[in-house]
Amino acid sequence: MNVTKVIQLLKKEYGKTFFLAKSGSKNPFYVLISCMLSHRTKDEVTYPIAKQLYKKVNTPQKMLKLTSKQIEKLVYPISFYKTKAKRLREASKKLIKDYKGKVPNTMEELLTIKGVGRKTAGIVLTHSFNIPALPIDTHCHRLPNRLGWIKTKSPEETELQLMKLIPKKYWLDINELFVKHGQTICKPISPFCSKCTIKKYCKRVNVKTSR
Repeated sequence: MNVTKVIQLLKKEYGKTFFLAKSGSKNPFYVLISCMLSHRTKDEVTYPIAKQLYKKVNTPQKMLKLTSKQIEKLVYPISFYKTKAKRLREASKKLIKDYKGKVPNTMEELLTIKGVGRKTAGIVLTHSFNIPALPIDTHCHRLPNRLGWIKTKSPEETELQLMKLIPKKYWLDINELFVKHGQTICKPISPFCSKCTIKKYCKRVNVKTSR
């Protein structure tokens, strides 16, 4: 199935290009708010805004000193900035109320925070706490199915199947690499197969047209 070979080729192609890697910060609160801001927003937009926000607001307590309107101004022009500003305040309240202002380090606890899904929780666990997790989003669901590694219908099912296939040391890499590859080459419709680094290992499942 060449799972390790595919991962190595993608690592060579993209390296560490994402905002979490660029920031160099593993602080759980920074990782959490960065991931919450990144939903449906490109990394090149999210990274500088998240970094600037964290310079002003590096604890849940400081976040709550700001109004939603003030947070909105700090995170604009991130997509859905009004909703995300509200979610950041709600998450900060939750952290103070239930976790003494600290970001929890279990999947179950992280999922109790409104606005946090399994992908965000997985990134926080892996990046901040060095706890193996496999963050899955639409790209990480689509690509392994297209490659022919698995045959699943939901991200949750994909997560369970990939845990059996991929060595733990590559779990966070998979999210970063598949997101980048899915955004630039392996697009949902008419992917750029002619430019693909891993095309010889891909079964092109359900690919009807390509470029």
